Amino acid sequence: MKVFCGIDWSERHHDVALVDETGTLVSRARISDDAAGFARLLEMLGAAGDNPDSPMPVALETPRGLLVAALRATGRPVYAINPMAAARYRERHSVARAKSDHADAVMLANILRTDAAAHRTLPADSETAQAVGVLARAQQDAVWHRTRLANELRSLLREYYPAFLSLFAGKPSGVADPVARAVLAVAPTPAAAAGCSRPRLAAALRRAGRKRGIDASVETIRTGLRAPALRQPPAVEEAFGSQASALLGILDAACRAADDLADATREAFAAHPDHQVITSFPGLGDLLGARVLAEIGDDRTRFPDARNLKAYAGSSPVTRASGRSRTVVHRRVKNQRLAATGHLWAFGALTSSAGARAHYDRRRAGGDRHNPASRHLFNRLLSALHHCLATGQPYDEQRAFPPPRMEDAA
Repeated sequence: MKVFCGIDWSERHHDVALVDETGTLVSRARISDDAAGFARLLEMLGAAGDNPDSPMPVALETPRGLLVAALRATGRPVYAINPMAAARYRERHSVARAKSDHADAVMLANILRTDAAAHRTLPADSETAQAVGVLARAQQDAVWHRTRLANELRSLLREYYPAFLSLFAGKPSGVADPVARAVLAVAPTPAAAAGCSRPRLAAALRRAGRKRGIDASVETIRTGLRAPALRQPPAVEEAFGSQASALLGILDAACRAADDLADATREAFAAHPDHQVITSFPGLGDLLGARVLAEIGDDRTRFPDARNLKAYAGSSPVTRASGRSRTVVHRRVKNQRLAATGHLWAFGALTSSAGARAHYDRRRAGGDRHNPASRHLFNRLLSALHHCLATGQPYDEQRAFPPPRMEDAA
């Protein structure tokens, strides 16, 4: 008789429940979150009939962690059940909404017993792809963290130092720019800027990596920082400066972390076999390409059709029909990381692909605003990416965006 395993995961221990085809509880246990606990889990599975020829499926509510990695290393099918879906299953068995760790483990095992076909196992990605995924997500998180810190610092500077913001308003990264951070470090307040000498500013620019035009930049910075502006009282201004210096130290660390992770991500991604195919697409460099690989993986069976990939990325619309009502809207339940990467990918493709630009312009001419047009372009690029990865061939502009036929143009 087939047996199914459900594990309710927690930080210190895990509740395990084994259920047979009839829904009868075969065994249960609470194991520790260490090697001894995993050994005990394997003993339970073996006693219930687990063997290499027919490994027992396991359901959890998380796709990550040491326990999941160890289970995947044994070659058994591991199902990561979405916690929201698990909550709906829980309501089937308890109207009173009772909840316990053991009951959740039984519920996860019953999900595999009754609805395993409605769920998918974790993809069998290669070790290299998993490493790229860890680094790419960490680098993406570091960039988001850096942006949040830069916005926080900018909001603080608006309170007492508007001249500084005006001086570096044209920088793409704003106050996170290396030159802006170097100048703020030596002139955290308008009073400090008034007493900052030219050699000190020049040394700050050199620390930021500037090698040319330093003297002219110093004069521009001195003039900008000393421009007439409203001022806080001296003591208050000094207090704001101390707060800005502390926040600047955190921002500097975040910028270094993002840069270091970017270098590590590029190196790991360059070693993956799909690197050449992914980076052949317009708008996809090493970092964005690594983020794409991190989310879709290299298990070719994960997305049998391009439609599956586009639904996962949230680029394809979803239809809601009931009776005479029928609406088509964009997806909100999606891989948010891949969707964010797709927005940047589509934007970058506009300047590097004539076909992508023409497709975007046609969508805008048809009434789409920027976001829907970009999402539609991302949808089109994903179709091409799925085909290229499946066939192992690089991007071809003429096949991805074929020119319109003469009869269509007429």
